Formats: sequence, C-alpha cells, structure tokens
Amino acid sequence: MTALKVLVVEDSPTMRQLIVFALKRIRNFQIVEANDGVDGLKKLSAEKFDLILTDINMPIMDGLKLVSMVRNDPNYKTVPIIIITTEGAAEDRDRALALGANAYITKPIQTIQILDTVKRLLNF
Repeated sequence: MTALKVLVVEDSPTMRQLIVFALKRIRNFQIVEANDGVDGLKKLSAEKFDLILTDINMPIMDGLKLVSMVRNDPNYKTVPIIIITTEGAAEDRDRALALGANAYITKPIQTIQILDTVKRLLNF
C-alpha cells in the first residue's frame, strides 16, 4: 500500500505537534506540515495530498479561505478536509462545512476523535 499524504495546516507549533502525533498512529501516512494558509497552498501546489487538516484562525490566510481555495481547485474537489479549531459556534461550523470542509473538530482535541474522523473520511 502506498503512503497517503496528509497536510496539517496549523500556526501553533504545539497544536501542530499534537495533531501530527495523533496521525502517526495510523500507518502509511506521510505527514507534511504548513504553518499558515499561504504555506499550505504552496505545499498543495507542489504535491498531491489525500487529506487536509487545517485550523481556522491563522495569520496571513485563515483556514476558511484555504478551504474555499482548495475546493476551487479541480485536483482537490474530493480530497477530505478536516477543520480543527477553537471556534465552537454553530455558524462557524456551518460556514466551514458550506465552504466544503468534510468534518469539524473543536479544540481541545482528543487523539481518538482525530483518528476516528480521519478513518471515517478515508474509509479505513
């Protein structure tokens, strides 16, 4: 089985580490990290990813803008996107899902929640 490429876009190094740590429990994942939406887009244009996890509140370009740009790219129409954020309000969640995110996880996150969501979206 070829490794699946996962992009983690999160401006907080601690949070990014936590997400990467959780994802490493799934074998055959190649994890690439980006520290904001612009960095994420650069990495998305350089190689193909099978899954994207992104925060909403980030400098330069936020996660919602990233989601809408990713969804406008024909190569990424169907790639699952998971939002991981402190924004727990229903309207934030609805907006993210309307823009094309597949799942919405609010912080504080739990490893099991990330793993369950990832497995569900990738049909593991």
